[in-house]
Amino acid sequence: MQNQHTQKIGFIGLGLMGKPMCRNLIQAGFELFVANRSAQPRAELAEAGATPLETPGQVAARADTVIVMVADTAAVESVLLGENGVIHSLKDNSLVIDMGTTSVTQTRRFAELISEKGGLYVDAPVSGGTIGAESGNLTIMAGGSEEGFDRALPILQVLGERITHVGTSGAGQVAKAANQVIVGLNIGAAAEALALAKAAGVDPGRVRQALQGGFADSRILEVHGKRMVDGDYSLGARCTTQRKDMHQAIELAATLGLDMPATSLSRDLYDRLIEDGGADLDHSALFTLLDIT
Repeated sequence: MQNQHTQKIGFIGLGLMGKPMCRNLIQAGFELFVANRSAQPRAELAEAGATPLETPGQVAARADTVIVMVADTAAVESVLLGENGVIHSLKDNSLVIDMGTTSVTQTRRFAELISEKGGLYVDAPVSGGTIGAESGNLTIMAGGSEEGFDRALPILQVLGERITHVGTSGAGQVAKAANQVIVGLNIGAAAEALALAKAAGVDPGRVRQALQGGFADSRILEVHGKRMVDGDYSLGARCTTQRKDMHQAIELAATLGLDMPATSLSRDLYDRLIEDGGADLDHSALFTLLDIT
């Protein structure tokens, strides 16, 4: 039986991650209002028990907490500040949670604007892909005030398993940038290693098996290494998203006077993969760029 919650949640962005996250919130007993540019995901979630609405502003007018899970910083800005944006209909003392990967500088700006409207803002980007979204065990890194985080926590606990309040506004996005650097570089490392094994005439699946449990083992080798061995690049996270996130990390580093040569090289490899037609493949498809057999 579902637990019933008095808090009304709005959810904007019903893509690969957003739709399963919404299903988990419905299952947990929250009253959910959803909006998305395309109608089909709204209809699917309406069948699951959500109330579909047309605009972010309509969601904000009905919800106590608004979760935003959209593709990039520009999309977050449109959802929050656009003509029919959240900020124009935000109820007093509402909570806004951005769970996408957004520019640190812009995140801090959005937080200030929401605060000026009497709301609270938490940046809570996630790691774990569609597998984590579906199972409700995402890793969540949050930035914002103690009050905002405390308000967000019961909701985040439905969506994630490991939840860390990293610091003040923008800190969650800094942590996510670090996460995406590590993910991107590790995918590249696994791809090169398995491509080397295959080119040398050794079964990459057996090489992966041999490496598991040693110092080279990782979640990337476990999940994405298997994708590379199987040649299965169905979407978990798009190449374009990985590229965007790494570029965002590089831009942040540049503002701090920090050079990130390995991350820049990895970003450039994703550019090549996207140019070769891999834009809509899973980010583990970097292997196809290196595989010469």
